[in-house]
Amino acid sequence: MIATRKELDSLLRGQHGHPHGFLGMHPVTHQGQRGVVVRALVQDARTCDVVDFHRDPELRYPMERLDALGCFEVFIPDRAEVFRYRLRIERGNGEIRQFYDPYSFLPTLSNQDLYLFNEGTEHRVYQKLGAHVREIDGVQGVSFAVWAPSAIRVSVVGDFNHWDGRFFPMRALGKSGVWEIFIPGLQQGLLYKYEIVPQRGAMRLKTDPYGAHFEGPPNNASVVWDLAQYRWGDQAWMEARARTDWLKQPVLVYEVHLGSWRRNPDDGNRPLTYRELAKELVEYVKQMGFTHVEFMPLAEYPFDGSWGYQVTGFYAPTHRHGTPEDFMHLVDTLHQNGIGVLLDWVPAHFPKDFFALAHFDGTHLYEHADPRQGEHQDWGTLIFNYGRAEVRCFLIGSAMTWLDRYHIDGLRVDAVASMLYLDYSRKPGQWIPNKHGGRENLEAIDFLRYANTTVHQYFPGVLMIAEESTAWGGVTKPAKDHGLGFDLKWNMGWMHDTLEYFKKDPIYRKFHHNQLTFGMIYQHTERFMMTFSHDEVVHGKCSMLLKMGAYHIPDKARQLRVLYAWMWGWPGKKTLFMGSELAQSAEWAYDRSLDWHLLQYLDHEGVRLLVTDLNRFYQEHGFLGASDYDHQSFQWVNNSDGNNSVISFVRFGTRPEEVLLVVANMTPVPRLNYRVGVPREGCWVEALNTNSKRYGGGGEGNHEPVKSQPIRWDGRPHAVVLSLPGMTAHYFLYRPFAPDEAANLAPANQAGEK
Repeated sequence: MIATRKELDSLLRGQHGHPHGFLGMHPVTHQGQRGVVVRALVQDARTCDVVDFHRDPELRYPMERLDALGCFEVFIPDRAEVFRYRLRIERGNGEIRQFYDPYSFLPTLSNQDLYLFNEGTEHRVYQKLGAHVREIDGVQGVSFAVWAPSAIRVSVVGDFNHWDGRFFPMRALGKSGVWEIFIPGLQQGLLYKYEIVPQRGAMRLKTDPYGAHFEGPPNNASVVWDLAQYRWGDQAWMEARARTDWLKQPVLVYEVHLGSWRRNPDDGNRPLTYRELAKELVEYVKQMGFTHVEFMPLAEYPFDGSWGYQVTGFYAPTHRHGTPEDFMHLVDTLHQNGIGVLLDWVPAHFPKDFFALAHFDGTHLYEHADPRQGEHQDWGTLIFNYGRAEVRCFLIGSAMTWLDRYHIDGLRVDAVASMLYLDYSRKPGQWIPNKHGGRENLEAIDFLRYANTTVHQYFPGVLMIAEESTAWGGVTKPAKDHGLGFDLKWNMGWMHDTLEYFKKDPIYRKFHHNQLTFGMIYQHTERFMMTFSHDEVVHGKCSMLLKMGAYHIPDKARQLRVLYAWMWGWPGKKTLFMGSELAQSAEWAYDRSLDWHLLQYLDHEGVRLLVTDLNRFYQEHGFLGASDYDHQSFQWVNNSDGNNSVISFVRFGTRPEEVLLVVANMTPVPRLNYRVGVPREGCWVEALNTNSKRYGGGGEGNHEPVKSQPIRWDGRPHAVVLSLPGMTAHYFLYRPFAPDEAANLAPANQAGEK
């Protein structure tokens, strides 16, 4: 035996940090003779030979068995240089196998790859770490690479080695903390994990942080998957996206939880697959007129009740609806039908499930060690250590993989407020101040700026959207100007105030008129997205319909129609959670379908039809989307008539004829002959009326164009007299007078209600 007993024992005990230096083929001088030594660790082998198949396929060198586990060795004299070889084994059952030795291959990662990873700037780290189907020197197999800097030994285990970590130990690549191995002959579909022996504590089985596919609970193993096989058909969409300034385009987002949007009652009430959704969801979204869908988190997660917000597979679409290619097909189909795809992304925290990131290599690798920094006490989850370069690289790589591999058009970053503040949801003494003594999480702020800048650098036309619930300044300011660099921010304050107003009995609304107007004070401090999200229809908050301040469903539906018209008229892009367009009575539940049967009733179908018409109106009148973030495009007409609970404003485009007048009566009391100031002389045509019979209303309104009168009113040089049915919102479009109309303008009617 050439190997020393110490080296052999180190390997067999799982303490050899560089198995490739011991196993495989190496030049040696043995007993004064030059040659090569070959060592192999093979499972269930009675005999093992080295086959020099290039020189002579029949030329075999029988190996000596060194131990009972399956370590073999042979010295081959007169071969000064290593050569390509295969191992030929005979199993205990007599089966003969011949294969390439995993320990005969060079590392699949370069020093530059490792340097960039440790620096935190390897933006496409998902192409380097994880499991990848590869061909090396004409040999097909799978490479594995994982970061575990404090481990004594890391092995790949799976179906292919009976989950025995004594076989396929990986090599440590210098001081990078990365362990790597290429295993020939492995293919897509095999289950695997990493068996990690830490310096302290018990051995652990971990899923691949960079895994591209996973099996479901309870085993949660990673699955070898080749993502390069899918052929995309959305080139036209992707090219157009890169040229599009979405801040000046209509953005109408339908927020969807795939597991509960619609289920198959004929098959155990199961959720639809990605491919089924590619037909049914796409048809529905097109019919409704939304420009984008936003998927609640689809990165792999173990617990259905987390809705996807407790992620264990940051690089993998959940297995619940199919394979990664099935998800690609869904995105591809949406794109080919002109619909963008946004995805909720969760870099704020991760769950404590021991099979995943938590305490990964026996140390607090991804999370802070101190619970005052590293644990969300309310959520029972762990907080990423944003100050660690490799953790930043992992998270940015996660964002990049959705945009690169899956052609996602934007990420809505969840729980940004929890990232920004060290004292988020903590009492005094439960948090550690930053180096300046403040409460701001400086490392998380730097990470968000870097992530947004990086994404925009690689993917022009992609949207980064913040769910940020505080008054933090500069969320949508460029990072170079000391902002966070997001494109859009959910307007949580407007959502809260507006819903509080609509919850009130209309008789009391005159005392709360400011809840409708206050939002405009800060509307243009950020680029806001107006949102009614899933968070507003769970945990006893009631559905959108039942929030309304009325006692009967028809009255609630009437108010809900006003609310949606108010939101669509307000500046800013729009997001509406699924089921809200159905005026669903029940709160949303993640484990059942939406109440589609309600659409047989006009109170519900009418709301859906209104949302459809609002979407089409917003798209057909492009000046609305183009001017969402131009503060000069909005003017109040009358925001002080709280006694009548009537409120009005105008939206302007760049052309003189591009004017929209929005007037809303927020009580059931009709306001007939109600005078409203208008900025221009001409006709005002009622383009949308939430009291239309189409939506379930009574049909009263302004059916003929209303001519302006030369009366100064509401600070405007002209006025119109309108009929405002109770609890109704109206859209009026401006049309200039024809010359003969202006010449024959009737004397002003002084009647009116101020």
